[in-house]
Amino acid sequence: MGPVVRRPVAWLTAAVLLVEAVGFVLVNWFLGVVVDRQDMSLAGLDPNAMAIGSWVAGALFGVYLGFCAFVAARVAVRDRPAAGLGRIVLISAAVVHGLLGAFTVGLVGWGAFLFMMVVLGLIVLTLMTYDADARKEPTDAVPASGDGDGGAPVTPPTPTTT
Repeated sequence: MGPVVRRPVAWLTAAVLLVEAVGFVLVNWFLGVVVDRQDMSLAGLDPNAMAIGSWVAGALFGVYLGFCAFVAARVAVRDRPAAGLGRIVLISAAVVHGLLGAFTVGLVGWGAFLFMMVVLGLIVLTLMTYDADARKEPTDAVPASGDGDGGAPVTPPTPTTT
């Protein structure tokens, strides 16, 4: 895949991850409100604690997905592959989406599975298209000499006799 396609794919990945982050925060906020209004305990847990736990988990995962979207957008703006922490975050997001996709088949259905696999594919495509260009060696660069030291003249060692 050429450079013409990789930037739009990175932008699309960033947009989808950002929408997913907002959706995840809203779903967890809604679940927290439902648990709080039910006023029932689960195995002796305080409903208020469960609601706060849902809100905190939603906020943390939303920030994580938002950071992943930021990394993908930065890749698109710079037109260079993610490096260091950004690459690790995108790889971890791909793993998370693969696992969530496996769980959502049975719990939610095939539509949620399809969405998770599309996001997984976009993340992997963003990582791989930029990675393929980074591994290519320039074909027009020819060293000045074959010794590999930047073209400095090669002087043979002088033999010493004793």
